[in-house]
Amino acid sequence: MKKLENIYLIGLMGVGKTTIGKQLAKALQRPFYDSDKVIEDLTGVDIPTIFFHEGEDGFRVREQEVIKELTEMSEIVMATGGGSIIKAENREALKNSGFVVYLHCSIDKILYRTRHDTQRPLLRTDNPRQRLQTLLAQREPLYQECADFKIDSGSMPTKTVVKSILQQYQAALENQWKYCTLN
Repeated sequence: MKKLENIYLIGLMGVGKTTIGKQLAKALQRPFYDSDKVIEDLTGVDIPTIFFHEGEDGFRVREQEVIKELTEMSEIVMATGGGSIIKAENREALKNSGFVVYLHCSIDKILYRTRHDTQRPLLRTDNPRQRLQTLLAQREPLYQECADFKIDSGSMPTKTVVKSILQQYQAALENQWKYCTLN
């Protein structure tokens, strides 16, 4: 049976995974982890530097190691990197060890939120809108495959998003408890 001890946030960059994750962790009185921040702390350099020296493939290897480690923990909230779901091993680890929330919002909202951010190597392009549209087209099926719950994080206040996630998480826990007592 799937474990629901942890909550994982997935979605494209700029959808609010870190902001919402921190508030969820506070509400649940749990530790919060941002997988990208953990990678930066372990390597001592920022994500763009890793991309520059190791490429996206090198970064994805590091990301997989961190996600494996974090998904083995209990009672955490984790914001994942936008591309973490590319590797099948990451998708399985997330799906099997927690409640996965897919945060999404419009490309316009993401562009607005990331307009001054220099730490997004995949947006360092002449046409960030096209890049986001391409990434979303590639990743949407993978986000959907992983998600226990999907919510638009760009059309309502953060507090409302957090409240909705907590309600869905509580309902999932109750359903799991009912299933266990029936068997």
